[in-house]
Order: sequence, then structure tokens, then C-alpha cells
Amino acid sequence: MRRAFEEELDQLHVRFFQMGRRVNEAINKSVKGFVNHDKKAAKQVIEEDAVINQFEHDLEHECIELIALQQPVTTDLRRIVIVMKAIADLERMGDHAVSISKSTIRVKGTKRNEEIEQSISDMADIVMQMMRDVLDAFVVDDAEKAVAVAQQDIKVDRMRKEIYQRCIEDMKKDPDLVLGATDYMLTSTYVERIGDYITNICEWIVYLDTGEIQELNTHHPLDDGLKS
Repeated sequence: MRRAFEEELDQLHVRFFQMGRRVNEAINKSVKGFVNHDKKAAKQVIEEDAVINQFEHDLEHECIELIALQQPVTTDLRRIVIVMKAIADLERMGDHAVSISKSTIRVKGTKRNEEIEQSISDMADIVMQMMRDVLDAFVVDDAEKAVAVAQQDIKVDRMRKEIYQRCIEDMKKDPDLVLGATDYMLTSTYVERIGDYITNICEWIVYLDTGEIQELNTHHPLDDGLKS
């Protein structure tokens, strides 16, 4: 019975990893679509979000079944609950990828700023690497790596603030950039939020290791006077 239960837990982690990879692909496609003005790619992200939602539904169902049928206690129960929390974070990341894609469709053809678009792409590259690293850390319960991943979010927050400020400056100089710059601000905020959700998963990994909730994301919107 114990071996069967452990195999089910392992399979749960595999499915979580698969969902995480799917979300990371959505983030990549949505940001690339945004900076390349690719409406087709944007529509694909929106359509494929149903797969991510199904992942969440199926994994949540598996977690509930494990709890109901196996009645796990202590560490095992904690692990299952953490998976349920983490898949909710993944699903929200997928929602932000959809929001980025909707921005792509909305602003296609408006005046753009290639330097800001490159900054958004660079910001997304950091977030996607964070995602790959946190998935690896989750599978092997590596709390030390999770803390290191969370520290990268500081850089993401800083880049979002810089993009925001550059957009404000551009809008003041050129009214034709208002629509495009507004979506730059929104998109950079979506990417920054994805970084926050990755940090949440880092906190769950640390919790599994220590049994204590630690605040790894020390960024707060009021710190820089911006609401995100």
C-alpha cells in the first residue's frame, strides 16, 4: 500500500511538472507574439489555455482523491496540499499569458518602441528561467534552490519599474505612443506578476522542507509608489 501511494505521489509530481512546462511555453509564446506583433501566435495562446485549465482540474481531482482514499498525514498530506496550492499558481500564470496575448491582438498596428519591447522580452527570459528552475526544485524538494530562484524576482521587479518609467516618458514626448505604451506597461506588469507566482511556489517548497511559511517575495507595490 505504501509503495502504491508513493508511486501516486511521484506521478502527481510528474503531472505538475508537465503542467508547469505547458505554462512556460504559453508565457514564451505570448511574449514572443507580443514583441513580434504576431496575432496568430496570440490567438493560439488563448485557445490553448483550455489545456492548462484542464491540467489544473485533473490535478486538483487527483489530489482530492489521494486525500480521501489514502488519508495521508503529516509530510504526505502537506505535500499534496502544496501541490494543490502550486497548481493554482500555475493556472494564474497561464491566465496572465492569455492577458498578454489579448494585448497583442488589441494593439497590433499601433506605433511601437522596439527598445521597450526588447526590455519586456529580456524580462520574460528571466521569468521563464525562473520557471524552469522552480520546477526542478519542486520535483526534488530543493529548498535552497527555491530561495535562490525567488531572489531573481527582485531583478524582475526592477525591470518592470524601469519599463513603466520609460513608458511614461515616451507618452509625454509622443502622444502617438500612448496606446502602445499603455500595453507595454500592462504586459510588463503581467510578466512581473508571473514572477510573483513563481516566488509563491518557491515559498511552498521551503514550507515543505521547514514546515514554516517564509516570505520570499519582499516586493510591495507601495514601495515604488506604483500600483500593479
